Amino acid sequence: MTQAVQLRDGTVYFVQPPKLVDATTTYKDVNVWGATYYFKINVPENAGESLQKVTIAQREGAENIRYDLNDTRAFVGTSDAYGGLRLRKESRLTLGPVTAERETRTVTVNFNPPVTPGQTVTIALHPVKNPSFSGVYLLGVTAFPVGEKSHGQFLGFGRFQFYSNRSNWWFP
Repeated sequence: MTQAVQLRDGTVYFVQPPKLVDATTTYKDVNVWGATYYFKINVPENAGESLQKVTIAQREGAENIRYDLNDTRAFVGTSDAYGGLRLRKESRLTLGPVTAERETRTVTVNFNPPVTPGQTVTIALHPVKNPSFSGVYLLGVTAFPVGEKSHGQFLGFGRFQFYSNRSNWWFP
């Protein structure tokens, strides 16, 4: 295994950072209950360090998205085009604390144990409900390696487009 980069001050970096492969939602209509937001992240073989935690921060969108943090899941594996996971039960990962900061609109997902290099992990976040306002919502994903003092690597944005449910609109 490739060794992680560690600076003199103790800051740990990935040698090769993880990659945000995909971000999808099961429902694209506003105000829908029961949606799941999937974030698929590949931790390359030559990452140099295991993946300790991921933060998902809402950067754009007309409304703050709230999550049911107790229902957060993570799996080794990938999701299909419909958001369903093709997994075996033993592929579920054990999570440490899952927390949210309202001011920064950030959810932090900790892995316990950390995700080892060479795996693709899918994080499943459950919003209380989809936003009430249609439009584009950008969720920035940052990965952190194991270490007391680890440097987060920004992986990119999950882009979700929510639409007004046209069946709710009636124009006589």
